Amino acid sequence: MNPKAYWIGFNKARGIGAVRLNQLLATCGSIEAAWRAPIHQLQQAGLDRRSLESLLAARQSLDLAAEWERVQRAGIQVITWEDADYPENLRHIDNPPPVLYVRGTLLAADIWAVGIVGTRRASTYGREVAYQLARQLAQAGVTVVSGLALGVDTVAHKAALEAGGRSLTVLGSGVDQIYPPENRGLARALADQGAVISEYALGTRPDARNFPPRNRIISGLSKGVIIVEAGVRSGALITARFAADQGRDVFAVPGSILHPGSAGCNALIQDGAVPVVSVQDVLAQLNLERVHQHKEVQTIAPGDAGEAAILSLLNGEPQHMDDIIRRARLPQTQVAGLLTLMELKGIVRQVGVQHYVRK
Repeated sequence: MNPKAYWIGFNKARGIGAVRLNQLLATCGSIEAAWRAPIHQLQQAGLDRRSLESLLAARQSLDLAAEWERVQRAGIQVITWEDADYPENLRHIDNPPPVLYVRGTLLAADIWAVGIVGTRRASTYGREVAYQLARQLAQAGVTVVSGLALGVDTVAHKAALEAGGRSLTVLGSGVDQIYPPENRGLARALADQGAVISEYALGTRPDARNFPPRNRIISGLSKGVIIVEAGVRSGALITARFAADQGRDVFAVPGSILHPGSAGCNALIQDGAVPVVSVQDVLAQLNLERVHQHKEVQTIAPGDAGEAAILSLLNGEPQHMDDIIRRARLPQTQVAGLLTLMELKGIVRQVGVQHYVRK
């Protein structure tokens, strides 16, 4: 049986999230071994009584072969922590979703992504701003991420697609349960020109409890998130909080102090969000002004062992090129050339004279 069937099994077992699954993998060694583990080993992995009972019930009730066949028939990709094509931005948040169901295609170039979210009851102003920002981001080669909701989300997705760009949407339901139903056609277009993504198993109906957690994926897929228009109780502000917690830049479009739909954005700006008056504010802040060049270099110059060696030495702390040369045990000219190439690809960033960090 395909190992991904076991990932689906854990995904459908209540109470087994990223933390507990990590504990199970560390204790049992593999996803299949974790699924088949005896009770004492499950307890050793730290499962409490409720989680243990839930997992045992799932093991008895689920036909994993049938679950895998169902996914295959639907033409859905199942992407897990173990897969190289798991989204790079998302991989580095706290407790990333172990399983993603994807209709469409995820690309390495989607690392250059920006989220655009906002109220469902967008004003004419909010719709136009969302349209212009999404269109201009797409024209700059940036992938636009949003949540398929009516209002700002819908406008952002459509504008990115109309500009010939890529757009990703994250659902609070299974990818076979499109919500809202008015956007089924848009979801098909997104699958053709991007991807429809969910951490929820096929057949999962939209539920109010699912939408706040999915917002962490919208921000997790993105380099930064733009809040276009939001009231003080808007769900878009949940996405902004997740983005801040994940270390992403939060942008907000200023609006009239007399319009309640702008109250949330204006409050975000007061709290330190970057005000957006043009797309250039976003591109410059996120260093996305050269995405087309980055993509071209990524295509013509795939990574090699030297790049991998350098990348493994870098983190968020600036390191001098001389230290990188010494630790990588590579010639100075090779390291200098690779660092220049990796900077063009958007993999590393120079933060001072000959000092580099991993992006």
